[in-house]
Amino acid sequence: MTVDVKIGITDSSRELVVQSDQTSDEVHAAVESALSGKEQLLRLTDDKGARYLVPVTKIAYVEVGSSERPKVGFGAS
Repeated sequence: MTVDVKIGITDSSRELVVQSDQTSDEVHAAVESALSGKEQLLRLTDDKGARYLVPVTKIAYVEVGSSERPKVGFGAS
C-alpha cells in the first residue's frame, strides 16, 4: 500500500503530490521533524525511487493519507 502526500507550496497555485512506499507514520515523522526546525529540507522518496527535496520555508501545508483504492468487481464486499 502506498501513501499519498500532498504538499502545498507557498507562492504556487499547484500542490506537489507524492506517492510513497513509506508508512503514514514514517512520512508524518519526516514532516514533523522538518517543520520543527531540525531540518531545512523535507526529504521524501516516491514509490518509483524519485527523491524530492522541499525547502521548509516554502511549505504551506502537508496532507498525508493512504491511497487505498476501492475494490471493484466480484472480490468487492
